[in-house]
Amino acid sequence: MSSSAVTKSTAVTKSTKVTDSTKVTNSPASPALLLSAADLYLFSRGEQEHAYRFMGANSRTVDGVDGVLFAVWAPAARNVAVVGDFNHWQPQAHVMHRHAGFGVWELFVPGVRAGMHYKYHIIGEHGQLQPWKADPYAQAMQLRPDNASTVPDATVYEWQDAAWLERRRSGALHAESMLIYEVHAGSWRRHAHDSTFLDYHQLAIQLVAYVKEMGFTHIQLMPISEFPFDGSWGYQPIGLFAPTRRFGTPEQFRFFVDHAHQQGIGVLLDWVPAHFPSDEHGLCRFDGSCLYEHADPRQGFHPDWNTLIFNYGRSEVFSYLLSNAMYWLEEFHIDGLRVDAVASMLYLNYSRKDGEWLPNHYGGIENLEAIHLFREINERAYRKYPGIAMIAEESTAWPGVTEFTSRGGLGFGFKWNLGWMNDTLRYMARDPIHRKYHHSDMSFGLLYAFSESFILALSHDEVVHGKRALLEKMPGDDWQKFANLRAYLGFMWAHPGKKLLFMGSEFAQRREWSHDRSLDWHLLEHASHRGVQQLVRDLNRVAARVAALHELDDDRAGFEWVDADGDGRCIFAFLRKGHGSTVLAVCNMTPTLHTDFCVGVPGPGLYRELINTDGSDYGGSGAGNLGGVCARPVPSHGREWSLHITVPPLATLIFELDNS
Repeated sequence: MSSSAVTKSTAVTKSTKVTDSTKVTNSPASPALLLSAADLYLFSRGEQEHAYRFMGANSRTVDGVDGVLFAVWAPAARNVAVVGDFNHWQPQAHVMHRHAGFGVWELFVPGVRAGMHYKYHIIGEHGQLQPWKADPYAQAMQLRPDNASTVPDATVYEWQDAAWLERRRSGALHAESMLIYEVHAGSWRRHAHDSTFLDYHQLAIQLVAYVKEMGFTHIQLMPISEFPFDGSWGYQPIGLFAPTRRFGTPEQFRFFVDHAHQQGIGVLLDWVPAHFPSDEHGLCRFDGSCLYEHADPRQGFHPDWNTLIFNYGRSEVFSYLLSNAMYWLEEFHIDGLRVDAVASMLYLNYSRKDGEWLPNHYGGIENLEAIHLFREINERAYRKYPGIAMIAEESTAWPGVTEFTSRGGLGFGFKWNLGWMNDTLRYMARDPIHRKYHHSDMSFGLLYAFSESFILALSHDEVVHGKRALLEKMPGDDWQKFANLRAYLGFMWAHPGKKLLFMGSEFAQRREWSHDRSLDWHLLEHASHRGVQQLVRDLNRVAARVAALHELDDDRAGFEWVDADGDGRCIFAFLRKGHGSTVLAVCNMTPTLHTDFCVGVPGPGLYRELINTDGSDYGGSGAGNLGGVCARPVPSHGREWSLHITVPPLATLIFELDNS
């Protein structure tokens, strides 16, 4: 916390009398209450989606005087003061006014400027002094380990992404290619000379250019809402409204998003409404009471992460989270939110033993308030910002995650397919000689692939905490490891569902990911790693261009098995279909080379080989089909026509029927 002095011109003298929970002031710096009764009414009902426009620190001009209107919700407080650079951190200088009936305190302070630091000094209802609190609605904060809130810059950013926003409004994400590159901004790349972070501007130039060149359509940033501990990766945020100062200012973050949009790249954010840390300067017992969290630990404490759980049933907390979701979409033009730990919010007994949780008023395990929160946020977000993507990280079989709320669903646009990820990675980790006994690990996902709108995600969670990098999960010697990985990525890109790949996996990072260091970019000095990178680049471009690989991702009509059993040879063959487009994928998950392999196809014509993960350009053996094969009138797999092809070892082939 800063303790810098202020000049006499910015200091304000007040005399204050405190009587219980009300106060009288004769300070000229504190005119009549400024907050709108209508705004506070909606806030108190849980219906306020723009609370950040009047809560927190917002620049105002009152009677021709420039300053900042501070507002904070602290209904159990006996007294609240704002302390900061502008008053030498003296609690007596600026005591706030209480709005009777709403529990909101406000104060207009003349002369306060952008960049000044502040906190709230709160005396609880029983006279206890709370630790000085950061502003829950702060739109900027200090760089850790300092933790004061910062008055934001009121300058209006001039966006240049109108063309992108118009394209987003008119597009249908479910029918387009969605290829997501998941990024931890602090470790994607660092300055070589001192290993310090790239800032938002440098990330805009370097990361966006790389993502565009690689053919990804979206960047998904791990949480950037301000957080105190680097090792939480942002998943224990303190400042939900503040882009982390680690990489620069909110305006610089706006530039990052703006630049990405101008380059045709969408930006998604990891959003964490499931819990918050118990750091004393944060939301924990904010006004001396359990305000944002449940008082009962059976509802308010998260045993997995030693964090606190929001009280979704409290209207003002509901407005807080609703406003935060809308804030990122409105103020930063974010293209969607990936909501973290959805399952932990949906189930009251999540990670709890009998006796450690409380049922809902029907006696069930469902968190009815969290369900209402998801539905309300998704409805409002899609109504106001058509074309965005609201994404659930939901790890159970909860029904209707991506169903319309009008049909009883949660209203998300997409759901991570974690079942597919677990099954297929388990299969790929096996020695190929044993894979024929576990064929269903690769095929089972197609039984439910169209029950939701899925994203196939190979995320950061799969390459940390002893799980090893994707390459090192693969069995065999180095040649087989790379071949297995290439075949698996080919299978993933051919499979129904949007795609997400964590940074570094696109060039076969060998070490587990660490938030404390840059990715191992030096690996690209080796042809085998460049080969995987080139394969991912080509897979992205083929997936974006070929309609069959994305148009009907969540529609059963877009998929058809040719051979789901493989006759013990661990070969999968299936068709992907789009409007006027047909693709055949053949995946060989053993190191056996097959020549003159017969596979049934829908009809006659030339089937062009779009992808061969065993191609020499990718580091493979180069066995293949010379660019394409013509179908023969030879029955196979229940079809009148077939291809006779070479199927390389540990490889995926993708063919497209040439309709020209």
